[in-house]
Amino acid sequence: MASFVALCILLGAGHLLRSRIKLLARLYLPSCVVAGLSGLIIIQAFAAMAGLSESANKISSLLAEWSAPWQILPAFLINIVFACLFLGFELPGLATITKRAGPQLVYGQIVAWGQYVVAIGLWLLVLARFFPTLPSMFAAVLPVGFEGGHGTAAGMGPVFEYYNWAAGKDLALTSATFGVLSAIIVGMVLVNWAVRRGHLENPPTDRLTRGVNSAGLINIDKRPSAGKLTVNSDVIETFSLHIVFVGIAIGLGYAARSVLVGIENYVPWISKHRLLSGFPLFPLCMLGGLVVQIIEQRFDKGRIIDIGMTRRIQNAALDFLVVAAIATIKLKVVLSAIVPLLILVAAGIAWNVFCLMYLARRILPDAWFERAIAEMGQSMGVTATGLLLLRVVDPKFKSNAANAFACKQLLHEPIMGGGLWTGMAIPLIAVAGAGRVFVIAAVACLIWLTIAFLPKLIRRTHPPV
Repeated sequence: MASFVALCILLGAGHLLRSRIKLLARLYLPSCVVAGLSGLIIIQAFAAMAGLSESANKISSLLAEWSAPWQILPAFLINIVFACLFLGFELPGLATITKRAGPQLVYGQIVAWGQYVVAIGLWLLVLARFFPTLPSMFAAVLPVGFEGGHGTAAGMGPVFEYYNWAAGKDLALTSATFGVLSAIIVGMVLVNWAVRRGHLENPPTDRLTRGVNSAGLINIDKRPSAGKLTVNSDVIETFSLHIVFVGIAIGLGYAARSVLVGIENYVPWISKHRLLSGFPLFPLCMLGGLVVQIIEQRFDKGRIIDIGMTRRIQNAALDFLVVAAIATIKLKVVLSAIVPLLILVAAGIAWNVFCLMYLARRILPDAWFERAIAEMGQSMGVTATGLLLLRVVDPKFKSNAANAFACKQLLHEPIMGGGLWTGMAIPLIAVAGAGRVFVIAAVACLIWLTIAFLPKLIRRTHPPV
């Protein structure tokens, strides 16, 4: 109980700091990130002071006792986050998604696969030679942290431990923190560049951040509904019923993982390397949620699942996940590999900036900067970061960027950003080696680049008569 109370107080304090300190507000850092970093500083500071006095020893011991249960929370909560991803979301047809978000999906896949190409390529060519004590899995902490975010980084913790490299979780979480910070800082620099160069489809007539409440407070007369009650509370509480659906989605994911582990026993090579046993649960929970939503959309005419309710469950789980994950980062582990990690982070930022400044205008059909800045925020932080940057340049969503970005996520998330490939990349690197995974990523990236540019090349060389 004390651990839960301490976690709640820490999250509340993080929100208070985020609201009161102008720098944090201007950076648009989520309160959960501020809370996690605050907890990390407090825990590490008193741990360093242990031994100096009796009171410092007691406080340090108390903090260690309270924070110990936090270490198991991320691996549990990430399943809830991913199970909610599609619950309540009205799934359009494949043709509709392709029409609305085809180019956006192609661009997003290039950005995501490119992170693996850049990170693993840098590892093979440079980092492995200068930092031989690090395992090849180190290369994947960049895309896991950037494209996946804090939730995915924390969720991959058991996978890193399964392959005897528990430090991977701490480094991936640090990568995610660098990603969120750099997405906002670099993103705002690029926004101002785009305004000066006239690259926005609907240039703002006033300050870019006008009307955006950096403290996060919504005006009383403009506060939206948190969700809709879909059943009478005399029968069952709507929120409780939605938790039931989340549990069913997680159950389907757990059953799917059990099937995979069972299959592993019958395939010698997979069984030898324990490839499927190391696959994480959370991407399968996402697919479980997708199955529940498809069934509900097909057979339930009353639409009992409300997206507002599922988003409240998802976001609450993510907030507490991020606080617990960041606060329990083992700082000594991070400092022991800080130089190669910073090199990876710099390479990841450079790749995302290159994609926005060079590839985006050549791939995206309209509002290319608005579309690309949303993609950059998502691929270096979380979806909310991408939408935040999009709102800065397109506050009323006049362009097609928001619609294309939302539709693209339906096909993008099951694969990248915590999807099936994210869950498979670490086990593959551990079993097959970084070189083979690099080839897979490079081929995938090349395929998406071909899809993006081949039609244009054909039209250029064979213009219509």
